[in-house]
Order: sequence, then structure tokens, then C-alpha cells
Amino acid sequence: MLLPFGKPSVARTVGVLVVAFGVLVGGTWLIAKATSDYLLAQSATITARNWAQYMVASVADLEHIASGELPSAASTVFLEGARKAGQLFRYEIFNREGFSQLIADQEQIAPVDISEFSADAAAAIKSGRPVLQTVAGSPGFPSYFARAYVPVIVEGRPIAIVAAYVDQTDQRDSFYGTFLVGAVALCLLTGVSFGAPAFAWYSRTREKQQADRRIRFLAHHDALTGLSNRAQLIDEMNTAFAVSVAGGDELAVHFIDIDHFKEVNDTLGHDGGDFLLKTVAERLRAVTRLGDTVARLGGDEFVVLETGVVSRNQVEEFAHRLTAAIAEPIRFKEQEIITTVSVGVALAPADGATPERLLKSADLALYKSKFDGRNCVRFFVPEMDADLVNRIALERVIRDAVAHGGFELHFQPLFEVSDRTLLGFEALLRLRGADGEFIPPMTLIPIAEEIRVIDKIGAWVLKEACRTAATWPSHLTVAVNLSPSQFAAGSVSDMVAATLAETGFEAHRLELEITETLLLGNSEAIMAELDKLKAMGVVIVMDDFGTGYSSLSYLWRFPFDKIKIDRSFMQGLGNSGHNAETVIKTIIALGRELDMNVTVEGVETAKQAAFLDAANGDQVQGFFFGRPMPASDVAAEILANRPRPDEPEIPAQARAR
Repeated sequence: MLLPFGKPSVARTVGVLVVAFGVLVGGTWLIAKATSDYLLAQSATITARNWAQYMVASVADLEHIASGELPSAASTVFLEGARKAGQLFRYEIFNREGFSQLIADQEQIAPVDISEFSADAAAAIKSGRPVLQTVAGSPGFPSYFARAYVPVIVEGRPIAIVAAYVDQTDQRDSFYGTFLVGAVALCLLTGVSFGAPAFAWYSRTREKQQADRRIRFLAHHDALTGLSNRAQLIDEMNTAFAVSVAGGDELAVHFIDIDHFKEVNDTLGHDGGDFLLKTVAERLRAVTRLGDTVARLGGDEFVVLETGVVSRNQVEEFAHRLTAAIAEPIRFKEQEIITTVSVGVALAPADGATPERLLKSADLALYKSKFDGRNCVRFFVPEMDADLVNRIALERVIRDAVAHGGFELHFQPLFEVSDRTLLGFEALLRLRGADGEFIPPMTLIPIAEEIRVIDKIGAWVLKEACRTAATWPSHLTVAVNLSPSQFAAGSVSDMVAATLAETGFEAHRLELEITETLLLGNSEAIMAELDKLKAMGVVIVMDDFGTGYSSLSYLWRFPFDKIKIDRSFMQGLGNSGHNAETVIKTIIALGRELDMNVTVEGVETAKQAAFLDAANGDQVQGFFFGRPMPASDVAAEILANRPRPDEPEIPAQARAR
């Protein structure tokens, strides 16, 4: 018999155990009954023999009775008394040849009319020993009785045989009652003694088989979601290649990554993250067809293998159904999770003739989807292979720089608009690639965030900027950008406090720049950290204002010290009518009303500088006033912009609004 999981054993073994148990209990019963029957027979025959011997000893004229004479008066009295005894219900006297001469029962004592031969009596005479028997169910007699044929030997010569019949029915019933109780108790004890270990073995075997099934399941499935894992996916893809592609059909692999999944873990904890992963798995199962395969490769990465593909349009429509299903709001406790996914798609056999190559192509397309801003679907194109090589090389350069201190800091000057006074510098991260050229920040920072080293880099930038700025004149400030990942990695306020203490840099000279995206997550926790920083005396700056959500609620919920208008407004100056100019002037006026300085980034021409003069701007930064420079050139820049002898230095805190 085969069980569902394919092993014959438990049912067969259980059957053997049941048979063995039955044999054991039945054998126990039979042994107990045989023992009881033996003891009963022994007791019964002993009783009968004793009665017979008692009669031999009590009847003096046995030889005369055996020869056919009537018993004497004394013997008659004894026989009458014995006949009325409780258990003794019959006796007989035989001659020495084994023929009956006298029979006494409950009704009479009389010589026999016709003598009958008894082989048992003859055997007793011949052997000289009693012949003992138990009889059950004989007609005209008690249901169970014993009889004893005892030879009478006088001076070595047999003279008669006395047979005594004893009713043993009550004793048998008592024996059997006792036997039944004892046998049942013995069987129960045997059953418990056998059954307890057998049940324990059976339970352990079942547990082991369930564990084995679980192990086999986990070898091919994801423990959290129950989806196929990579090994199972590869097997399914091999089968699909053998069947579908060989038959002329195409396959599609949809490589899916949940956007900003780490933020869900950070805000809702790992319970919330696991709930999101399981929900996504259920929705992917619901939207796929019977022949498709859904797998989780680990983390927040899923793969859907689509079979029976006939056109690219079919694949694209299916990909959008996947993203739409996942985009539906998800309720977790009292929270609503709204998530999006990035999807990379590759088709077989065009984009890969093996499962590994097809997965790699889909993964490359996924990288493209992320690079293009996430929440989109991208198909693999051959050029992505070169992009992957470059990406891997960049990751290697970044990791090596983190491990061996390969980063540099450049400093871009910041000026007062009205009198062009140097106020300080912004620290900008720089890293040279394998070709010796600087890697663009827009490429460097996202990769550093994805490979999760941005917190280490940020800590190095802060410490190096403060250490360098500590050598400048005391009225100059340094601005450092903080990444949202740094806030997620730990306590930024503790890091800043430790850095200021180590470098001896004054807190009021440090400007920390954050973007609006930081406040979109766990804003209460972020606000608490910003409050701690502000309490230290650090200047808090809203960077890139005018992009993203630009929610004015942030400006009144937290008292920022400064607003930095994104460089895109300067680039749009003169190209979009008066819209850019109006927005810039409005933000400057807003900052003045909120008692916040306003810095305009990206000023690169004299015309743009003149506009800011006319707009009565506060501070300015851009190539027109100074390009980012290495730390070794900062001293020359400070000297070139030092105050004239007749103009005293203006402390930065005095200029702050």
C-alpha cells in the first residue's frame, strides 16, 4: 500500500503491529486459560482422589462388596453419609477385574443388576495407581465433575477399585470468574506494555515522516510564502524549455521587486514586511494561470514564469496585470500599505536559451526598471549586458572605497547675495572610477544606497567635513547632506554629537541638509531626531525645495533654519515665461516671512545672478560664484574672499535670521 507521500511503510507496519498485538493478546488469553484449566483439573482430581481414598479407608468390607456381597451395616451407614455429602454425588465399587458391583448416588445405594466393565477401573488395578479424570457436559451428570478410580491393595494384592464422583461445577465457575478477571487484567497490561511503545513508535514515525515531508517541501519551496524557490523554479523552467520552446512556443520571465520594501520593514517592523510578502505572493498566485509558476528568490524578489506566450503584447499586458494586482492597498492592523513594484521581463528563446541566462536577462531588465524610477515594466535589450558589467564594476569601486578610504571631499562655496560675502562651503562627495574620472553623484549615491553602504559613507563625510572645516576661520560654515538611509540605519543625532565632540567643531557652524523624501516615511520619528539636532545648535536645511511634494506643512511643523531652492528653477529661468521667476520670488518671500534664509542653487550666469540681486535673495551657490574644489584649494578661496581691512568679519550666527 502506498501512502500519499509515496512510502509503503506506515500502513504495512501498522498492520503487522496490529497482527502482532492480536497474537500477543490471544496467546496471553490462551496461556492464561490453559493454566487455569490445568489448575482446575488438578484441584478437581485431587478432591475426587481424596474422597475415594477416604472411602477405601472407611469401608472395611470392600473385598466382600467387590465380590458381589451386600455391604455390612457399618459400611452402609458410612455410604449413606457419604452419599449425602455436598460435592460427592456418586461412587462406585469395582471388582479387581474392572466390573462394577455397587453404585451409590443421590437416589439409592444398591448392587448393580448387570455388571459393566470399566476400562479406567481395570487400568487403575493394572497400574496400581489412581486414574483421575475431569468430565464436562456429560448427560445426566453435573456440567463439570471429577472422578477418581483408586485401586485397593491389601498385602500387595488388589482386591477392589473405588470410584468417587465429585461435582466441581461451582469451583469451575469460581475458577473461570477469577480467570476472566485475571486474564482481562493480564491482556490489558500486555496491551499497555505493548501498545504504549508501539504508539510512541508510531507517533514518532509519523512525526519523522511529516518532518521529512516538510524538509522535502522546503527543499523546493519558500518557507514564508509557500512559493517555489530558485531550485524548483529552475526545474520548472527546464521542463518548460523542453516542452514549450521545443514545440515552438515562447516563455516569459517576469522578475519582480517590491519598491522601497526596506521602508516597510523600518516603519512596520518585520511582521509588517512578512505580511506584505505573503500578501504579494497570494496576489501573484491569484492572477497567474494554472500552467504558470510563481517563485520567491529571497528578500522582496519574485519571479513569475509565463508559459504559452504567443506575442510580446500578451506578455506586456500580463506584466501590467501583475503590477495592478499588487498595487491594490493592503491592510495591516491599523495601517494601510500602498506599494508598487518594478518589473523586468525577458523572453525565451530570444533573450536566453537556458533558465540561468533567461533569469539573468530578466534581472538586467529589472535593474533598468529601477534606474528609470521604479514602478514600471522594462523588457530586456542586449545593451543591458554592458550596463550590468559597468554596474558591477561601480559596485566594486564603491565597496573598495568604503573599505580603504578611497573617497574625496570637494567643497563648493556659498555666498551672501547682497555683498558677495563668503559664508561657507557645501561638502560634496567625490569618487574616481577605474578610468580616473569622477563618478557622477547621481550615479554614485543611488548605488551606494542600494548596496547599503550609504550610512558608512555618510558618517565618513560628516566627520571629514567637520575635521576640515575646524581649520577654517570661525565665521565660515560647512553644509553636509544627509541621506534618508542614514536615519533608517540608526540615531543620526548620536552620530552628529559624537562627531562634533571628536573633531571639536562648533555645532552652530554645521548645516545638515535633508530632502522632503525623508519626511514621507515615519515622520514623527524623523521629527524627533531633527528636534534633537536643533537642540544641539545645528542648522537644519530643507534641500531641493520645489521638487517632489513640496509640502508647506513641513515648513510649519518643523522650524527649518534654511530653504535651498532646487537648481532646476535657475535652469528654467527665461525658458518658461515668468513662471520660474515668480516661484523663486515667492519662495524667497515665504522664507523671509518664516524667518528662514533662502539659498538658490545652480546660479551659473551673470544674468541669473542679476535676477537674484533684483529679487533681494539671501544666499547663492553655483558655478558662477565658484565650482566645487578639493580641500587643498579651499584656503586660497578663503583668502581671495577675506573681508577688507576696514570691514570686520560678520559671525555667521549674526547673519542668521
